[in-house]
Amino acid sequence: MLDIAEELHRWVGQGRSFAVATVVGVGGSAPRQPGAALAVDADGTAIGSVSGGCVEGAVYDLCRQALQSGDTVAERFGYSDEDAFAVGLTCGGVLDVLVVPVGVDAPWREVFAAGLAAAARGEAAALARLTDGPAALAGRALMVRPDGTYDGTLGGHPELDRTAAAEAAALLDAGRTGTVVIGEDGSRCGQPLTLFVESSVPAPRMIVFGAIDFAAALVRVGRFLGYRVTVCDARPVFATRARFPEADEVVVDWPHRYLESTEVDGRTVLCVLTHDAKFDVPLLERALRLPVAYVGAMGSRRTHEDRNRRLREVGVTEIELARLHSPIGLDLGARTPEETALSIGAEIVAVRRGGSGVSLTGAHTPIHHDGPGPVAGRIGSVA
Repeated sequence: MLDIAEELHRWVGQGRSFAVATVVGVGGSAPRQPGAALAVDADGTAIGSVSGGCVEGAVYDLCRQALQSGDTVAERFGYSDEDAFAVGLTCGGVLDVLVVPVGVDAPWREVFAAGLAAAARGEAAALARLTDGPAALAGRALMVRPDGTYDGTLGGHPELDRTAAAEAAALLDAGRTGTVVIGEDGSRCGQPLTLFVESSVPAPRMIVFGAIDFAAALVRVGRFLGYRVTVCDARPVFATRARFPEADEVVVDWPHRYLESTEVDGRTVLCVLTHDAKFDVPLLERALRLPVAYVGAMGSRRTHEDRNRRLREVGVTEIELARLHSPIGLDLGARTPEETALSIGAEIVAVRRGGSGVSLTGAHTPIHHDGPGPVAGRIGSVA
C-alpha cells in the first residue's frame, strides 16, 4: 500500500473513503511482490496494481464490495487448470490479497493516514496488519517508527501491540516487507497470529565516483532503478551540476574522504568509475570494509589485476577482495556509456535479487529470485 502513498495521502486529505487491496503473500511466479496495492475510492476511481493485469478486475470488485460492507476481506488468486478463463494468474503464481476499507469513520483511518503521510514525506515507517487471526481484529493496524514507537492498536492485549511493534521495527530496520508469526504467548489471545509488515524507507543510495561520461549514463540508470544518486569527484571542473543535472547530489571531494564522511547502509551501492589508482586504491580500501550492498570498479582485466595487487599491498584481505565486482557490470558486449550503464545496473539488480545473470531463454532458473516467504493465511472465516 505504501507504494501508492502519495496519492492515498491526498485522498485522505480530501476526506475520501476508499478500500485498499494489498498483496500480502506470493507463491510461484507471481507478477507483483508483497506490498503492491490497488486502491478504489467511493466514486470508483482506481490507482495502483496488484498483478499487472491478471486479476485487477476481480480485486477492483472486492474493493467496491468492501467499501459497501465495511468488512475486511482476504482472498487468494491462482491459476485454474480446469478453466483457463477463470479469474487467476496465467503465470502460474499465487497472490494472497488483503482488502481493507478505509472509510471516513473507520477506527484505523488515523493510523493508515499517519503511515501514508510518513511514506509520502520519504520517512521510514511500517504498517503492521493482521492476516491470520481472530476476525474481530481484522482491519486494525499499527504504524511503527524506526525507534519502535507506534500509533494505533491491533485491538487485543497491550502485549500484542508491543510485540507486534518490536517485530515490525526489526523488519523496518532491514528495509523489508513481509510476514511474521507471533506465538500464543505474544498474542495473548490463545492462538498464533500472522502479521503483514509493510516497510517504507527512504530511497537507497547509489554513489558514483568519477565524473566521466559513463557516470552521466549511470546516473540515469540509477534514478530509473529508484536510487538516490550522488556523483563524487575531486576535480571541480568535471564534477558540476551542469554535467550531471539528473543527479540528486554532486560532490567535489576526494572519493575516499567523502566516503568516510557520508552515511551508507546495507542497501547502498558504490560504483567506482575513476579508473585511476590514486583514487581507486584508497577508496576501495575503505569501501570493501563497509557493510554496503555492492561495490563495483571499472577497468580492464589488466587494470583489475594491477588494482588488486595494490589493494593487497595496503592490507585488503582476500575475503574483502571477493566482494569487489570488477570489471564492473555484466557481459552484455556493451560499448557506449548507455550500454555500459545498463550492464552495471543489471549486475546491481542481479546481486540484489540473487539472479544468475544468464539469459532466461533455455535456462532452468527461477524468473523471480526473491524468496516467496510464508503465504499469508486468512482472517477468521473471511475469505
